[in-house]
Amino acid sequence: MDAALEKRQVERAYELYAPVYDFIFDWIFSPGRDAAIRQLDLQRSDSVLEVGIGTGLNLPLYPPTCKLTGIDLSQEMLDKAVERVETLAMPNVTLKVMDATSMDFGDDEFDKALATYTISAVPDPVAVLREMRRVVKPGGVLVILNHFRSERRVMGWLEDLVAPVCTRLGWKSNLALKPLLAQVGLEPELIARVNMFNGWRLVKCINRK
Repeated sequence: MDAALEKRQVERAYELYAPVYDFIFDWIFSPGRDAAIRQLDLQRSDSVLEVGIGTGLNLPLYPPTCKLTGIDLSQEMLDKAVERVETLAMPNVTLKVMDATSMDFGDDEFDKALATYTISAVPDPVAVLREMRRVVKPGGVLVILNHFRSERRVMGWLEDLVAPVCTRLGWKSNLALKPLLAQVGLEPELIARVNMFNGWRLVKCINRK
């Protein structure tokens, strides 16, 4: 599929999801989000980038002193995140509409970066992870939380089968973890299974440039 077309499909899908996103994703996926933030091991002075911050469901999990920048492709999603920032009174949060495959940040700008339920929802996950590596300092932490293609043969085949439908809904059902990390040059420090039925994987990497 053409990358521009796929990007527009993702934008359209999340415009539709925005009003009900919190209802669907909050309680079902909250254990994974809690675990992902813990793996960042946030310190008082850390600068953090959250890629695909969406409606800001992760915001209450950050310490108030954390300097956080959140980006998302969907303005509709970010509008809800802005409301959440104001409600939580978090003065150190910056929100921007941005394409994660081409970020407007300098090299080595952040101490840590996080992407929860995002990598399979972007047209070019390799480009997004490469950008995350670029903007995170050497020795910094990258945490990814996502559903990845099952390593079990039958389940993997089923995920391949439904992949075209899932892409139209805004996400990839058959994104394989190991080839993705290999293409980006990342070695996982931790891989843990989280959420309902252990169907999602939490991946922590150190940015060894």
